[in-house]
Amino acid sequence: MILVVGGTGFVGAVVVRELVRRGEKVAVLTRAASRQTDRFPGLGVEYREGDVRRPETLATAMAGIDAVIGSQTFPNLPVENPAKGHTWEEIDARGTENLVAAAKQAGVTRYVYISGAGAAPDAPQHWFRSKWRAEEAVRNSGLAYTILRPSWVYGPEDKALNRFMGMARFLPFVPLIGNPSKQRLQPVFVEDVAKAAAESFTNPAAENETFEIGGPEALTMREIVRTALAVSGRRRLVLAAPKSVVKTFASVLKRVPGRPFTPDAVEFVTMDALADSSRLEDALGLRMTPLREGLATYMGRR
Repeated sequence: MILVVGGTGFVGAVVVRELVRRGEKVAVLTRAASRQTDRFPGLGVEYREGDVRRPETLATAMAGIDAVIGSQTFPNLPVENPAKGHTWEEIDARGTENLVAAAKQAGVTRYVYISGAGAAPDAPQHWFRSKWRAEEAVRNSGLAYTILRPSWVYGPEDKALNRFMGMARFLPFVPLIGNPSKQRLQPVFVEDVAKAAAESFTNPAAENETFEIGGPEALTMREIVRTALAVSGRRRLVLAAPKSVVKTFASVLKRVPGRPFTPDAVEFVTMDALADSSRLEDALGLRMTPLREGLATYMGRR
């Protein structure tokens, strides 16, 4: 049985469905199992309760598990909330260390970790340093592993592109931050990430490897939004607010209960996200989906 950590989230849920489609038995680790019973109706998915921040909850969740996929995130990502333990360090870094320790104790044989393109020990952004620390826990675990480093992931449940497109339903423009004509991304369809994660369990070429995974096109944020508008049949202006202004506003919002936005989150949503998928495509025999093709599967004209 495969345990998907973060399996009720945006990426994790698609991974779960892909594994089930391939005939795998799947369990999902969630902090509130009783509230997730309708997430995968009819798929025979088992729900196991546990919290990656609390090692004592993981031993029972790992019982009978052969392999683990780590795709955990924190609520309202990328807005961290240290008071609640919703940070990259707590969830990605320390959380993965806790998961790896529990997996080894339970006799798990394989671990797939979904990291991020840019993870490095000396990365300027602390989220990439946390992901590197998580990667190191997996690499040094003694388990067979695969690490995937996706770029900017989009899909039916993403919280970035869908938010912009939601605004386009009632505004005459799409609001962006910074310089969308210079921010460069390689949008990768969530279904491709899920296929890569699932393939990592059965393809020997994936064992003990680290792969970047990005879409086939390097585009600016403005080009991505314009493509999404075209696919959905809308014509809107694309307007951007200066990053410095938004960061000043976010420095006030971070003190508001619930922390709706923070300066770090502004940096996160305006950074480049590029990834070279050539090694992954060659090793696993996968094809990356062009942006327009991926959007057309769920957006369409409406």
